[in-house]
Amino acid sequence: MLAQPMFTPKRLISACLIGSALMAGNTLAASTINLSYNGAPDPEKNAVHVFATNLKELIEEKTDNQIELALYPNSMLGEEQERMEQTMNTPMLNVASFAGVSPLVDEIFVSAIPFLFDDFAAARSFFDEGEYWQEVSNALQERAGIDMLAVVEEGGFLAFTNNERPISHPDDFEGLRFRAMDPSQVALYESFGASGTPIPWTETYMALRTGVADGQMNPPMYIILGSLYEVQDYLTLANIQYSNQFLVGNSEMIAGWDDELRSDFMEAVAEANHNAREHNEDQVEARIAYLEEQGMEVIRPSEEELTAFRDIGQPAYLEWLGERDIEQRWIDMALEDAGMSDLLD
Repeated sequence: MLAQPMFTPKRLISACLIGSALMAGNTLAASTINLSYNGAPDPEKNAVHVFATNLKELIEEKTDNQIELALYPNSMLGEEQERMEQTMNTPMLNVASFAGVSPLVDEIFVSAIPFLFDDFAAARSFFDEGEYWQEVSNALQERAGIDMLAVVEEGGFLAFTNNERPISHPDDFEGLRFRAMDPSQVALYESFGASGTPIPWTETYMALRTGVADGQMNPPMYIILGSLYEVQDYLTLANIQYSNQFLVGNSEMIAGWDDELRSDFMEAVAEANHNAREHNEDQVEARIAYLEEQGMEVIRPSEEELTAFRDIGQPAYLEWLGERDIEQRWIDMALEDAGMSDLLD
């Protein structure tokens, strides 16, 4: 069980005042809700910031300013776990990564099975319409009192970078050291013959610069956001996993709104997410071109090479899920939703 969040007295008083207003059925003309997320408030580099600013505008417009958002980028309200604890206990919104959601719903790692999606359309259908994702959403609400509101794209599919040699095949990973975001990435690197070490995003640039790690895995947007092209020479577009974060909100807060306000809020969320998806997909190739202009060598593996990544990565990842004692039914649901039930044979 997670520890209770640490608040300064000023922050706690502020949270309680906002909460009282929200839980009282919108007795005030406007309620200000905090929205926290990772990354700089830079629309050129941070797709999540683009989503957040558009969401703020749409929510305030559609609710006639009954709900106003206060944006807190750059993890200003705390790191992943602290922000999820705040979302559990106070009326707020948060854009969380796997590191924030997985301590509450470990089954979310199933959605990161390598090569689960061929393209953006397949990934969006999986999260918008699939039975597995609905069950993940239900579990988050039941276990933590948090609503799963949207799956937010953060810049395309994951690519490998490193500063040692071009990587086009799993064999090229042998002996390299990679920064990992979470335990699932450690397992993936090890299956390819490399090692993985969890390193916070805020320390990634320096770890790569000093040789603590040879490489890392992120979508092109984050490689630009973190200026990783300054310390990485090679970019491999293996498109191994879909890159996403999750808009979540305090369940009691949302349930406390009247039907019309809740409907207006959800309409704004859906529209902002649609807009963000279009913006993100339009920017992918331009971001790759930018990285190439900065001196990175771009490697696009052949179909045969991608098959080698898939044949090694998928079984190793499924084995890792089993080691975490995730019930098979979650894996079955996800593979069915992704049209990959052949992996169940």
